[in-house]
Amino acid sequence: MPIRLVVGLGNPGERYRRTRHNAGFLVLERLQGSRRVRWRPGCGGHWAEILLDRCPLVLFKPASYMNLSGGPVARMADRGFSPGEILVVCDDLDLPLGRVRIRPGGGSGGHRGLASIASSLGTRAFPRLRVGIGRPADGEVSSEYVLRPFAPEERELVDRSLDLAAQAVTCAVASGVDAAMNAFNGAHALPGDPEEG
Repeated sequence: MPIRLVVGLGNPGERYRRTRHNAGFLVLERLQGSRRVRWRPGCGGHWAEILLDRCPLVLFKPASYMNLSGGPVARMADRGFSPGEILVVCDDLDLPLGRVRIRPGGGSGGHRGLASIASSLGTRAFPRLRVGIGRPADGEVSSEYVLRPFAPEERELVDRSLDLAAQAVTCAVASGVDAAMNAFNGAHALPGDPEEG
């Protein structure tokens, strides 16, 4: 089943724009690139149409906070997207920065945005791309860690990681989720990686 809708998860507002929890929004920005894209309000978020590797694609950013992403995604799905055609991009505490992982479905892994979407769609069978953001230091609260911006010394690796995630999305759209899993689940964005993207 082809991917026709890519949903990036994050929190709305400039305050959260460059935080770890907004990795999904940041990947959509990479997919947009230098294209002159018209973002339109609707379904409780903002959506845009692009051609990605010659494939028509809709990008969607829910305007709700992360834990309430399901409502807007379900309203967008009602426009004619089945769960298997929706690729959700989100951050992942259990993956180190520089790694991505794509799956055709599964549990939330404690990610409340994914849990909200599964509840609203009535299924966990939607593809998801997790973007590693690393774990907080011992004693640091995860909920505070994900809402902090990336550190300046992480900036280069963050850029490479977002590029890798955008390549994984492009592969999933053009060639399918299985192809993207084979190509990207073992790759990482660290400098000098021969398997990179």
